[in-house]
Amino acid sequence: MLLLRVERLNAQGNLRVLKPLWLAWLGEEMPSIEEVWRLYLRRFTVDHWYRFLKQRLHWTVPKLSTPKQCERWSDLMPLMTWELWLARDIVTDNPLPWQKSQGNFTPGRVAQAMGGVFAAIGTPTRAPKPRGKSPGWEPGKKRHRKNRCPIVKKNRNTTT
Repeated sequence: MLLLRVERLNAQGNLRVLKPLWLAWLGEEMPSIEEVWRLYLRRFTVDHWYRFLKQRLHWTVPKLSTPKQCERWSDLMPLMTWELWLARDIVTDNPLPWQKSQGNFTPGRVAQAMGGVFAAIGTPTRAPKPRGKSPGWEPGKKRHRKNRCPIVKKNRNTTT
């Protein structure tokens, strides 16, 4: 692991910002400084993707019980993003009243228009059963509590 400390200077050679920028590199071989800076600039698209996952695709909303379920849910996020990317050619723009029409659809605009695609292709499931009294739990069948994961709490700093 290598750490880089980046400080920005103005034309007179004085520091422009008070805090330096710390970058970490994990890997076999350290690339050139120009390459590191180019990779650093790519982080903005990654940050926007994480924001899209959290806000639009509800990545952090489900309250899952096990780490395995969390991994599975997280594995679906790139697949959903690719689905939206590939569906951009088959959706029709459906802007909200305050939105302008777009030629090139963003993943958010494609997600907004996916209802029309789902209505056109239908569903492979059967129609829901009519309501009525549920048969309930089978007599004699054992019930098991679900496994709970331990809660991780941050320690409070009581010295301040």
